Amino acid sequence: MKSNITLSHSESGVLETNKLLKNTYMLLSMTLLFSAITAGTAMALNFPHPGLLVTMLGYFGLLFLTTKFRNSALGLVFVFALTGFMGLTLGPILNMYIKAFSNGHELIMMALGGTGAIFLGLSGYALTTRKDFSFMGGFLMVGVLVAFLAGIGAIVFSIPALSLAVSAMFILLMSGMILFQTSQMVHGGETNYIMATVSLYVSLFNLFTSLLQMLGIFGGDD
Repeated sequence: MKSNITLSHSESGVLETNKLLKNTYMLLSMTLLFSAITAGTAMALNFPHPGLLVTMLGYFGLLFLTTKFRNSALGLVFVFALTGFMGLTLGPILNMYIKAFSNGHELIMMALGGTGAIFLGLSGYALTTRKDFSFMGGFLMVGVLVAFLAGIGAIVFSIPALSLAVSAMFILLMSGMILFQTSQMVHGGETNYIMATVSLYVSLFNLFTSLLQMLGIFGGDD
């Protein structure tokens, strides 16, 4: 009897994990599409970049609301508000690359392709091996905080070398975050698909923008 109960609990856990993964990747696909639409709209209408302060206030404000309402339907509304807002901030950046480099379109597509390849490769590895990467959590949190503060410093003091180093750091850190976040879903560290979606979206957004900046520095044609 005990073995049957244990088996049923195990099967229930697998079903819950599969449901979480399905819901997360479905919502992630929808938010990425919505973000692409808002970015395209911002590009077509030639919106100016809102600036660092507005971007930070909008991002952290919407992230707070998403987290607060993560267990209700309002959580879905704020997920789309957050990802749509991030798309709007991305549009002016993409326009800048298109205007600054003769191969701007190619750089964007290369960054997009690289982001997709890294995400699929790392997610696939975490899902198939089912290794537990929870040990990376503390290191990644500290690394992201350091890189974030260094990035602000690079913008405020206009230090190109520091900006390049921050982009390289973010590529490595976001790759680690994808492994960590996928592992959290597989092993029960994250059970809310809204928060799982937001975490993966932010990692993909930062990975894409960091790859784009690196490509612009090393492969951009004036």
